[in-house]
Amino acid sequence: MTNWHDCASLSLIIFIVEVLKLTKRNFKQVIEKSVEAIKEGKVIICPTDTVYGLLANAKNKKAVNNIFKIKKRPKNKYFPIFVKNLKTAIKFTKINKYQEKILKKVWPGKITAVLERKRTKIYPVRGQRVWARTQRKQTPLEISKSLTGQTSNGVYGVSRKSIALRIPKYKLINGILAKTDLPLIGTSANTSGEKPSTKIRKVLNQFKKREGLPDLVLDAGNLENSKPSTVIDLRQKKIKIIRQGEIKFDAI
Repeated sequence: MTNWHDCASLSLIIFIVEVLKLTKRNFKQVIEKSVEAIKEGKVIICPTDTVYGLLANAKNKKAVNNIFKIKKRPKNKYFPIFVKNLKTAIKFTKINKYQEKILKKVWPGKITAVLERKRTKIYPVRGQRVWARTQRKQTPLEISKSLTGQTSNGVYGVSRKSIALRIPKYKLINGILAKTDLPLIGTSANTSGEKPSTKIRKVLNQFKKREGLPDLVLDAGNLENSKPSTVIDLRQKKIKIIRQGEIKFDAI
């Protein structure tokens, strides 16, 4: 274990952040440490099957808000969610047979799928009257931009109408997902306006002199060159490519 202030290239960082160097020997220990951190509501910089990412418990409002602060990201720009399997994905979204066929083909992997959220009841928000969702239209509470409540399937940082999900193909992330049994915010580890990276120093340098910092860094060194995941919209019959990433969807 090291600290950022021990790294010569990061000597300007005045905050102490725990850094774990990932090796084959300590792999299980790193997963255990990561699981503990996530359950405590902490934010982790972590290698993934694409680029370095930020992980946090999507059910923890404070943790999700911390990622917004760390990335300097506007609250109306939502996060994708990592899930451990298709069964977990179904808790948050409607998946028909056509969509399921596609998802089974691309998951686990570098494809993020945008799907329709399930209609659910809304937990009360202090000082506000609560309506239930209907199949016909949204209620005043649902369309309120100031809404801070949580839907009953329990995730923050996502739209009430849609959700972006992915099952990554990366042993470390899959281990964390399995042991936490939680949906995880899985967004690139970069500040707003900066590019995602597979290079650990480039990632860490983006957080110099920032007000918000992650709590834990999992350092796997430089990853293989990769782009972020490809994002596809499966809400309509015709599949729409929102972002062309590492995988060309047409080639799948």
